Parts: sequence; C-alpha cells; structure tokens
Amino acid sequence: MSEHAQLQLDGKTFNMPVVVGSENERGVDITKLRAQTGHITLDPGYGNTGSCTSEICYIDGEKGILRYRGYPIEQLAEKSTFIETAYLLIWGKLPNKQELAEFSTQLTDHALLHEGLRSVFEGIPPYGHPMATLSAMINACSCYHPEVMDQHLDDQEFKVLAAKLMSKVRTIAAFSYKQSVGQPARYPDPSLDYASNFLHMMFSMPYQRYAADPDVVRALNQILILHADHEQNCSTSTVRMVGSSQANLFASAAAGVCALWGPLHGGANVAVLNMLEQIHASGDNVADYVAKVKDKSSGIRLMGFGHRVYKNFDPRAQILKKAADKVLPRLGGDDHLLDIAKELEAVALHDEYFIERKLYPNVDFYSGLIMRAMGIPMNMFTVMFAIGRMPGWIAHWYEVYKDPTSRINRPRQIYTGETQRDYIPMEQR
Repeated sequence: MSEHAQLQLDGKTFNMPVVVGSENERGVDITKLRAQTGHITLDPGYGNTGSCTSEICYIDGEKGILRYRGYPIEQLAEKSTFIETAYLLIWGKLPNKQELAEFSTQLTDHALLHEGLRSVFEGIPPYGHPMATLSAMINACSCYHPEVMDQHLDDQEFKVLAAKLMSKVRTIAAFSYKQSVGQPARYPDPSLDYASNFLHMMFSMPYQRYAADPDVVRALNQILILHADHEQNCSTSTVRMVGSSQANLFASAAAGVCALWGPLHGGANVAVLNMLEQIHASGDNVADYVAKVKDKSSGIRLMGFGHRVYKNFDPRAQILKKAADKVLPRLGGDDHLLDIAKELEAVALHDEYFIERKLYPNVDFYSGLIMRAMGIPMNMFTVMFAIGRMPGWIAHWYEVYKDPTSRINRPRQIYTGETQRDYIPMEQR
C-alpha cells in the first residue's frame, strides 16, 4: 500500500501521496492540492519545494555528498575530464572510447563562430561585463543555427546542438576577454583539448603562443567538473523554467547565464577575492578580521565559508584545496592574497566559533584563488562558472524536453495588494 501524508483543512482530511526517490529522498506530492482543497502552499525561495524529479544530480548536504548520475564527485574530479563528465551528465552514462572521440570531434568541429557574429561583438563596448556579452552572443548564435528552433529533435540532432553550444560558449568567452583588453581574437586550435584550447584562446598573443602547464590544465578541468551541475540551483531552475515553455536550448541557456550573473549565485568567488583585498588594504591582520566577523554589530561577513545546501564540508572544496596546494605555489609566487587566504583558512578550521556553525571553506573560496593565479580576471570568474555549468544546463533542458508529462511552469502566489476599488477621474484626485 502506498504511503500518504494527511492534511486537515476546514474539518476535512485530504491524503497526499508520498514520493520516494532512489536515494530515499521523500516528498509530499501536492500536485492536486489546489484542485482538491482550494489552497496552495507558500514557500518563498522554494527552499522546501521540489519543482521536478530528475535523474541528473544528487546532493546530501548533511553528509557532504555530491554525485553526478550516481558517480561520486571525488572520483570524477580525480579520474575524469570535463568533456567525459559533460557526456555523462547529458547522456546518463560514461562514454566508451568511440563515443568520447566522436563527442570531442564534434566539439572541435563546432568551435568556430560564424564570421557574421564579429559585427555583434563590435557593437558591444569593450568595458561591458563579459556575462552580458556571453548571454547576448549565445542568443545571437541561435540566429546562425536555425536548426536550434526545431521542436522535434531526435537524439542525434540534439547531440550536435549540445556540442555546438558547449564548444561555442568557450570561444565566445575567450573572444569577449580579448575584446575587453584590446587584443586580437585567437581562433581555436583543433589540436588542443577543451581546457587547453580555452587557455590558448585567452592568453596566446600574435607573437607568442601560450604553453599551458599540465597541472594548470588539470586544475581548470577540475574547476569545470566541480561546477558542471548542482541540482536545482537558481540558474538551473531558470533553464528548466524557460525550457518548459518550449523555448530553444540556446535561449534557455542564455537565461541561465543571466540568472548565474547575480552576486548571490555565480559571483561568490569574486566576493571572496574582494574580501581578501579588503583585509590587505585595511592593514588588518587575519585575527582582527575574524574578530570583526564574530561581532554581529560590525556587519562584516566571512565570504567563501559555509553553504546553503552543505551542512558539512563542501566536497568540491576539499578537491579544489588539493589543487590549490599543488598549483598556487607555482603560479602565485609571493601573492599577498594567497598568504591571507591560507591564514584565514587555518583560523576558521580551528576556531570553535566557525566549527560550531559548520562554516567550512566552500568551493568559491578556492576556485577564485586558482583562477586569479591562472591570470583569469575577476570579471571573467562568473563566465568560467557558466562554461562549467553548461553541460548541466543542457542535460536539464533535455530532461524537460523529453518528458511527456512536462508542462509550462506556472507558480502561484498569495496576493497581498489592494482589494477592488473604483477608478477615480483625474480631476477628482
């Protein structure tokens, strides 16, 4: 017999089915709540609302668990590549050699942008934010690929579209950076892998080719893998909501970019570096800053520590900490921010105030430091996040697209405005 939750309203009892996920996650199905009771639920921020069922990502924040399609993030970060992980997220399985080679070839084949897009780039001021450029250019790309508008994609057609979007977003990001610093764009090199090619397009000069250190490439792969999906976060939920209207893949991804742009979502690692710069500029030592953090009246916050989902150590942070320890001494030199970050990390990990509140370093604390050491400017950090999150967005969009029960998202509300009143003519106001 299936399990039900009981709801009592106006002297009546209503049975609501209990849904159990594959990891024993439990939820009360209120699909018919309004029809049966005339009531809706109110859940600002959707913190207690499941908007869908999904097979893509699993998080247990209490235990610090993150899995993509059942595979622990620790194993993927250590043994996989970003492209292999992207294939896994989109298609639900790890590719064999032939499948991975075909996907890699598709990414290479579609790395170039239509030359007509150059005029679009030229119309964007060089001081414009790269996230604005990224969103605009993803939408502009769809104009040159009308097949994206097809409402009846088969798996092969979708596979090509997914490869186009994943490949072109990397090229757009690198081109926008080159434009912002007044340098000529560098075209993708078909002989390079995904991460190395991005670094080449970012940092190669007409007179000097960028030679990527293998450890740096590996660290970049890990950053992208760790950001590839994270369940129903703000931007992923946005992609699914836009996709529920049957908007095309490129339009839905562009909407995801806009959602990610917000400082409360994709801009967290920028906030970490701003905090470190503030500590350095103020002349405070770390102990003084930590004391201010503990004083609620100071208004000082510790950025890059704690997480809304994880009530334990963020598993992604543990992976990037190892990467940071490996590559930062080589790239950072005598970077004053790195020294402050290490001291701040040591204090927070051993201070009872932070331990009691489970304020452990999160993925943003380390990712910004690593990318800064690579030479990636802070205004590009959220763009890097978008590149990494793209396969997750694609997978979620396709999950909505393939679901025969999917319908357009339409949340309800509780109205708190004025009740009915009559219009007052201008001369009587």
